[in-house]
Amino acid sequence: MQEELSILVQAQYPLIYLQTPEEERAEQAIATIAQVKPQRRVFIWTVTHGIVEYGQPRTLTQHNTVSPQAAVEWVVRQRESGIFIFKDIHPFIENPEVTRWLRDAIASFKGTQKTIVLMSPVQNVPIELEKEVVVLDFPLPIMGELDEVLNQQLSQTRNRRISTETREKLLKAALGLTLDEAQKVYRKAHVTAGKLTEDEVNIVLSEKKQLIRRNGILEYVEEDETIEAVGGLDELKRWLKQRSNAFTERAREYGLPQPKGMLILGVPGCGKSLIAKTTSRLWGLPLIKLDMGRVYDGSMVGRSESNLRNALRTAESISPAILFIDELDKAFAGGTGSADSDGGTSSRIFGTFLTWMQEKKSPVFVMATANRVERLPGEFLRKGRFDELFFVDLPTLEERKEIFKIHLSKRRKDISRFDLDDLSKACNEYSGAEIEQAIVAAMYQAFSQEGREFTHLDIIAAIKSTTPLSKTMTEQVTALRDWARQRARPAATSVAEYQRMEF
Repeated sequence: MQEELSILVQAQYPLIYLQTPEEERAEQAIATIAQVKPQRRVFIWTVTHGIVEYGQPRTLTQHNTVSPQAAVEWVVRQRESGIFIFKDIHPFIENPEVTRWLRDAIASFKGTQKTIVLMSPVQNVPIELEKEVVVLDFPLPIMGELDEVLNQQLSQTRNRRISTETREKLLKAALGLTLDEAQKVYRKAHVTAGKLTEDEVNIVLSEKKQLIRRNGILEYVEEDETIEAVGGLDELKRWLKQRSNAFTERAREYGLPQPKGMLILGVPGCGKSLIAKTTSRLWGLPLIKLDMGRVYDGSMVGRSESNLRNALRTAESISPAILFIDELDKAFAGGTGSADSDGGTSSRIFGTFLTWMQEKKSPVFVMATANRVERLPGEFLRKGRFDELFFVDLPTLEERKEIFKIHLSKRRKDISRFDLDDLSKACNEYSGAEIEQAIVAAMYQAFSQEGREFTHLDIIAAIKSTTPLSKTMTEQVTALRDWARQRARPAATSVAEYQRMEF
């Protein structure tokens, strides 16, 4: 970005809008650019001090330049070349007088070496300036810059030497933070633990949680369960374990491309969301949930699309990360033909998300789940959007046995009194969620009878009193299975072997 900014300045672009929360870094970058021949002086305007030359005390302000109109007028009167940075002018830029002064300045800059840089953490370009301004995003610090910050903090600690792997984890944990945020969180880790090692990575990641909470559309998801808490789905778990180190520098040196994402289709209650959440712990990456309901905003035209772009930009800024979208079929149902229902907002949202998925270069792994494949736009299912499309069916006999073992072990240390084979046979065509609820129902039943211990027979009774989803929605489940048989990869090893034998 600094190279592009330098080219624009040398090419005599009169107006540049630089979106960034990092004023100090951006100022330093512009000051460096100003040293390139022909050299230029750099001036900074703020509403509190007016115009001051970069590097000079604030007391040396140019008189009567506090108002933005007066400041732009002062810039126009200057005969020598220069770069003029206006900080946080976005609240004033809608003022017709300010806009007019900026347009007059642009006209007067022709053939000169003068450039105005509007620097702000938010983008606000009035329609009058759209054809005149170039908008740039000032990127967040890269690994090399963060490494300098980490070295400064390590020099103040006892463990000045850390392994390459630990350094990489500490740096990646800070990716997406500003330099100031990285400095503060490294100091926080040092104050909390008295050292900076791999054990302090979670402290660094806590700063990212704050970044996500401030966004309002994304949610930082923490999951205590490991992937072993998911019963069955061996094929899917094997695929995920193979890619557990796919975002490391070692993988890049080996020549492996970064995984794009995966779509998990399946019957409701069969562990799709749980597998997504536990992948975060398996890969050691933060899990961010995108709530599409918060994206839509009817208060202003274009606001929903802006919300989505800001959310995706935040996800990219803290990458490598997993972006989790639960029930994708509901989030984008009817996305391609929404002109009559919502003025085309859903269609534009859908297009924005598809374009981002296709063009993204950042290591954001999109993990999405869906129950109703017929509701998904066809564009989602074509090759290249996701690395793999998995189908999660109802658990087999052995998988149900494993699910019973997991859920009973969570609730009781000794589960020897339960006949897992008998329980597994009794709940044929039940989902994992329905099996868990049968155990919970059995516990409630026993607890209501003077707090006695629940038994094998209590669970059997709870199973018999429940009608599984596979029976209440037989047609839907059958249609999903038929569709996935030749179009999706089975999540369970037993099903995969069955299909290989059948086809």
